[in-house]
Amino acid sequence: MNFNEMNLIAPLVDAVKKSGYDTPTPIQTETIPLILEGKDILGCAQTGTGKTAAFVLPILQHLAKGNAEGVKPSRRPIRALILAPTRELAIQNYDAFVEFGKELSIKSAVVFGGVNQSRQVEALRRGVDVVVATPGRLCDLIRQGFISLNRLEIFVLDEADRMLDMGFIRDVKTVISLLPEKRQTLLFSATMPKEVEELALSLLRNPATVKISPVTSTVDKIEQFVYFLPRENKKDLLLHLLYEKGVSTALVFTRTKGGADQIARILSKNGIKAMAIHGNKSQNARQMALSSFKNGKISVLVATDIAARGIDISELPFVVNFNVPVESETYIHRIGRTGRAGLGGTAITLCSSDELDDWHAIEKLTKNVVPVGECPWSIKDMKATTPLRKQGGAGRNTGARTEDARRPSAGRTGFSSGEKSGERRKARPQAGAKPYGGEGRKTEKDGAQKSEKRGGGRGFKGSSHGGGHSFGGKKKYSSPNKSQSGSNPQ
Repeated sequence: MNFNEMNLIAPLVDAVKKSGYDTPTPIQTETIPLILEGKDILGCAQTGTGKTAAFVLPILQHLAKGNAEGVKPSRRPIRALILAPTRELAIQNYDAFVEFGKELSIKSAVVFGGVNQSRQVEALRRGVDVVVATPGRLCDLIRQGFISLNRLEIFVLDEADRMLDMGFIRDVKTVISLLPEKRQTLLFSATMPKEVEELALSLLRNPATVKISPVTSTVDKIEQFVYFLPRENKKDLLLHLLYEKGVSTALVFTRTKGGADQIARILSKNGIKAMAIHGNKSQNARQMALSSFKNGKISVLVATDIAARGIDISELPFVVNFNVPVESETYIHRIGRTGRAGLGGTAITLCSSDELDDWHAIEKLTKNVVPVGECPWSIKDMKATTPLRKQGGAGRNTGARTEDARRPSAGRTGFSSGEKSGERRKARPQAGAKPYGGEGRKTEKDGAQKSEKRGGGRGFKGSSHGGGHSFGGKKKYSSPNKSQSGSNPQ
């Protein structure tokens, strides 16, 4: 199917072609006809699937067909509202309305916090059909009387899971309470936790459900390795990989917000310029971290999955999963950050004993046995370091608990050198490799050959390439036993 066959009006088809698109993506193929029919939508799709155009195109068509002639611009009612969790996503959605609606007499505006509202208010006063907004600024403008939603026809809640993660649920419910009963509602979310399902149940009326699985084709172009090791040794191996392998740019994923902060702090203490980005950070803090990463002012960005959406780095050579993601599809989405546009990249996963089940599920989904990386030192020689809370002073983190503190196995310090992974679940044998410690481990043959060919500090076989990376001129991290990296984060 192509865009000509989707019952879109000629100006929209022309705009799509001028933008360089010929064939609709799966979510566009499934969603556009349903929206044109006036159905509510519950869409589960990751960033990068073409989701934005999937709702922008049919909304523009609906507004164009129902535009009243002769109405003064300033009297135009707001007919479509798109609610987005961040300024970046709001601007992206707004740009799509402008790009695809060039040949239509549809007026759009974007409103978000962190900047003076005067220009946004002026745009609203001129009259708009579409408002793209973040929750906080939208509620402010509604309270001030600059926005009325009583004639709204279409409401889009974009990235609902991220909206809830960032604590916007109260503002979202405030907005929903002001919407007309008769409307079309479109809800999109990359994941479907219980909270999102409950919100969808209260918001949607007989919705059509569209679920698009992440594209796995790019995974084959990414060099992947997994390291099996005790939880408390992950930070030391991360430092080793970043230093000894000469990695100058890396995106590190963590499971929790507190874990992201801890890892960024650990890296900074060891001379690696790093910042964290997650839902508890302010809009300005997230923007500053992202800009610093894109501009090369910091070497490592540590992020939670939801906060990492919208990060578009064309050449990102290195991704680290500090934790194995619980949802297998998230693994594909994470490592897909590298290897974009057909470029190669390296993805490293650090897997502890309690994460084995999740790791096996990932290998089952990807139909790929990932080569096992070889630790540069014997696991039994690695010393667990002192928790951050005992160090005092800089680095104290009294507010954020690690995942260990929340798990049923709290207090456990990972595998001892004699513990076998099979006590939980046997790891799949991989070319003689011995997960979780012990000497004499070998990387799978093919993976080792790839590592040796890459050279230039990009291999991960475990051999020393000499002379690590100084990351800003500070004293280079030397060994796991000498680090002062603090408690092991999540």
